[in-house]
Amino acid sequence: MKHRKLRIAAAVVLALAALAAVCAVELDRSAHSLAVTNYRIETRELGAPVRIVQLTDLHNGVFGDGNAELVDTVAAQNPDLIAITGDLLDSGSADTDIATYLIAQLSGIAPVYVSLGNHELEYEQTYGTDVTALYEDAGATVLDRSYADITVGGQAIRLGGIYGYCLPEKYLQTGEADEAECAFLRDFQDTDLYTVLLCHMPACWIVNDGISEWDIDCVFAGHAHGGQIRLPFVGGLWAPDQGWFPGQEAGLYYSGDRQKVMVLSRGLGSTEKIPRFNNIPEVVVTDLAAE
Repeated sequence: MKHRKLRIAAAVVLALAALAAVCAVELDRSAHSLAVTNYRIETRELGAPVRIVQLTDLHNGVFGDGNAELVDTVAAQNPDLIAITGDLLDSGSADTDIATYLIAQLSGIAPVYVSLGNHELEYEQTYGTDVTALYEDAGATVLDRSYADITVGGQAIRLGGIYGYCLPEKYLQTGEADEAECAFLRDFQDTDLYTVLLCHMPACWIVNDGISEWDIDCVFAGHAHGGQIRLPFVGGLWAPDQGWFPGQEAGLYYSGDRQKVMVLSRGLGSTEKIPRFNNIPEVVVTDLAAE
């Protein structure tokens, strides 16, 4: 009996050690590895393909010396443009060199467009720094409730950026929607061009019907960190503004008629006290293609 108990105890110890080793490996992968996710979105609105690489929520993360691994990964995708949807820096740190050096390197690959996230706004409030000027000096075009009609690979599109929840206009009567946001989005969608919007906050696009209500073809978003901890067969554990087990923390989310779509990235880094787990930092490659 004594030997049997010892064998059981040894088996438990080995199992716990193996589990700890697996967890350690997964924590390291979720902090330092990179995954490339490819999407193809077909539309009648385009006559020529456009490839967009999206980065989001870096939070001053580093992948390789001077972010060389991240830059090389982006370059290997041959993007027509690079979209950064906020939280490139971390509001809890005064360091901006990681963000600006990355932008400088990426701008040598393709045009870089940035929309701001909550950490950029918090950084400005804390340190009094004009983050828009900082990013633009590094080589990016910052789109903050602004847009540009551009031609990419022979294809004209309207590209815009906004930080905000972007609640549909029907929420104006309840006082929940922001009139200035609505005014910008009304102006932005008033075009015959294919529209691409960079918007850090995803919740209202999927929870409050924004992707169906606004006449915007494609939205790129972040902020949710893929649910931070991803559980097998369940998905993300928690996402900002969406709470526990959100079920909509990464991937493609279509309007009811499937003519419009939001691309939601898991992002690259984190500032949460609980580390990313089973959640590899993500570079998103989206091919907008003629149907």
